Amino acid sequence: MNWTEIDTWIVITGALISMACAIPGTFLQLNKQSMLGDAISHAVLPGIAIAFLFSGTKDPLPMLIGAACAGLFTGLLSNIIHRHGKVDTGAALGVVFCSLFALGLVLIRVAADHVDLDPSCVLYGAIELAVIDGGVVPQVVWLSAGILVLNLGMTLIFYKELRLAAFDPRFAETVGIPSGVLQYGLTISTAITTVVAFESVGSILVIAMLIVPGATALLLSHRVGGVLGISLLLAAVSAIGGHIAAISVAPAILAGLTGHTEIGALSSAGMMAACTGLIFFVVLAGKVVAGSFNRPRLMGAGTSEIATAPLAHD
Repeated sequence: MNWTEIDTWIVITGALISMACAIPGTFLQLNKQSMLGDAISHAVLPGIAIAFLFSGTKDPLPMLIGAACAGLFTGLLSNIIHRHGKVDTGAALGVVFCSLFALGLVLIRVAADHVDLDPSCVLYGAIELAVIDGGVVPQVVWLSAGILVLNLGMTLIFYKELRLAAFDPRFAETVGIPSGVLQYGLTISTAITTVVAFESVGSILVIAMLIVPGATALLLSHRVGGVLGISLLLAAVSAIGGHIAAISVAPAILAGLTGHTEIGALSSAGMMAACTGLIFFVVLAGKVVAGSFNRPRLMGAGTSEIATAPLAHD
């Protein structure tokens, strides 16, 4: 394995953006809204395309503004469909994000004819190219680090409110915590994080970064703080392991299976996402074998069911 400076920046970028995605993704799962992360990662595409068409540039600020607006619109529209159309929440999100994603693809194609924008890069990411910009520290590293610091900062500031809203949103409302405002804040955070991740891992693979580290952490910890810490650690490990697998392990395995020794490096972003899934299934298998896989509950001021593990107040 020939390790270069570019490989180092790829791993750093992947780890930063994976950890940044894991933070809002964990709270989405605690609020039983994992589907919202999927919806936002697709629905922000028209916001990005419109920002490109109006600004004529790929500068981060117009992209983030467009994404934040699209993310809010996704949440508001799905709520309207759910409440007034009497449609299931998941179905409402499906209608919204499928429609907006299709619109986004059309607009991205139009925007690509006016500015230097590669639709495949937006969809699948190109972390290997994103770190090559001639700077001492690539711009994508600064952006990834910035969104991670922002997400960590907002989590620390509103940790008590986020935790209580996840345990019992009705009780949170009664003690003066605006769970609706927190929800829209989480939606905006997810949208902005998704846009920053586009250049690195693309709109499709970012879903794995949002959901899988948190889902794995919920199998290992019963405390909100523990879930967050483990999800951050797993996100970083997945980024490192995924890139190493992409440039050495996976090509070697494929060469042995096919007999073609000329197989080159695979997509680092794709292998990072695959690595998160592999870790999840290993942990799940370990829980099943150990006989400790129980149907979970969220333990708090008011008890409510969640997806994977019994949690307790920190």
